Order: sequence, then C-alpha cells, then structure tokens
Amino acid sequence: MALISESVISGVLEIHPKVFDDSRGYFFESYREDWFTSNGITHGWIQDNQSFSQKGTVRGLHFQREPFAQAKLVRVIQGVVKDVVVDLRKDSSTFGKSYSVILDCKKHNLLYVPGGFAHGFSVLEDAIFAYKCSNFYNRESEGGILWNDPVLNIDWEVENPILSEKDQLWPTLEEFKTQSGGGL
Repeated sequence: MALISESVISGVLEIHPKVFDDSRGYFFESYREDWFTSNGITHGWIQDNQSFSQKGTVRGLHFQREPFAQAKLVRVIQGVVKDVVVDLRKDSSTFGKSYSVILDCKKHNLLYVPGGFAHGFSVLEDAIFAYKCSNFYNRESEGGILWNDPVLNIDWEVENPILSEKDQLWPTLEEFKTQSGGGL
C-alpha cells in the first residue's frame, strides 16, 4: 500500500508508493484506483500526458477553467523537478497560497492536484514528466498565473529559467483575481 499524506493545502496529496527493489531493479504500482477512492476521490482519469524538459526549464503556472477544469496526478519518470501548485479555488481558506514538493524519479513520489489549482514545475535535472488528467485539455479554457509573481514569491530553484513565451505573459495573481471575479 502507498503512503498518502495531505499537504498543508486541503485536497493536495503526496503519494509514496511501496517500491520493491532487488538485484534486477525495482517495481512499484504508479497508480491504483483504491488509493483515491479511500481518500474520497472518485473521478476517473481520461488523458495521460508526458513531456521532456531540460534542466533549468520552468513550465507553468497553468490551469483549465470549468467546464474543462482538471485534477492531475503527476510524477517524474526520469530526473528531478520542483512541482508547484497554487490554490485558485474562490471559496478556499488557502486561496492564493502555494505548495511545492520535489518529485524525484529515485523516490517515485507522486502529487495529486485537485481541479481549481494552477500547476507548474521547474526542472532541477533533465526530466521526463508524466501526468494523468481528469478532463480533456481545451485551449479556450486555458489560463495561467505569471511564474514569477511577486506576491507568490516562489523559489523555483533555477537561475535564468528557460520559459515559453506564453508563460512570460500570464497575469499576476492580483490581475487574475480581478479578471476572474475572485478565483476559479
């Protein structure tokens, strides 16, 4: 059975699966539906994504608006990333708070991110990043928060980050609150 712990932000779970190591290598279950149903999470996964990013890349902070909001189950297949989520749930007591965790292919840990969060990661070692989504991607529902928002003050642990043009243009958290009527 996996060790599942809730983060300081309600609904965000870190998962440490039981890993079986021997002289041949290792084996672990990277997903089991009962891990989630035992924690009251009953949505299914309908899309899997995978990306490769070189060290120093920052991707995010991205989200999908309703009706295409996505919960995500993220992990690193190769490398190390700093995974970051920001609570954008309008009625949440932790609205605007961020949480981060190091996802490491040697630790095999995963992070569950409910819908209503912006998500991003920085690449500390070249990484293959995989994630399950509870809903399909929809371009018109896509949104984001500026990666270097001064209010969030996230330490991405990279110097001179490699960024997409899009990620440099997202609004700040304060601008997002004004544009969205207070959150997702």
